[in-house]
Amino acid sequence: MPVDPIQRHIAKLRACRLCPRMIPPSVPGRPVRSKVLLVGQAPGDKEPVLGRPFAWTAGKTLFKWFHAALGWTEDETRDRVYFAAVCRCFPGKKPEGGDRVPDEDEIANCLRWLEAEVKLLKPQLVIAVGKLAMNQFLEPALLTERIGHVFPTEWRGHRFDVLPLPHPSGASPWHRVEPGKTLLAGALRKLAEHPAVR
Repeated sequence: MPVDPIQRHIAKLRACRLCPRMIPPSVPGRPVRSKVLLVGQAPGDKEPVLGRPFAWTAGKTLFKWFHAALGWTEDETRDRVYFAAVCRCFPGKKPEGGDRVPDEDEIANCLRWLEAEVKLLKPQLVIAVGKLAMNQFLEPALLTERIGHVFPTEWRGHRFDVLPLPHPSGASPWHRVEPGKTLLAGALRKLAEHPAVR
């Protein structure tokens, strides 16, 4: 029986060791054929151990947002949305604390996986979570200019809508205070209205 192309893709992704400073293993989501592609930044230290993206504090917040917008549980969200990221391995910690931001070479290396996923899935909607993810598809801008809007985009020859969300990290209070709270509510309404999730 032929192997599903998405499963084949994930097997190759798991085997990737291109970036010497990144800490493997890579953390793919479920092999879901979805019109909705969620792109995060990079896994934290808990995700490789637990074997799934958004497995810890930021994930709890993210899945609360999905539940508020669509009524989906975490499990339903993971079954209906393809989870990707700008970088798929844990970048490691900064000496002064917090996770290291992947460098440009690491981002460039890892974009091959995202390109392959866009080609395979032909998504109608890309949910870009956090600035690093947004900046792969849109010109850099303030969160206040991005959150709450949908951006029709062409990327690597594919057309889809980009819906930016703030990073649900506990380290950033942006989504918990104004104007972030109201802009996030607007973004979640746009998510619920999008044909790709209906």
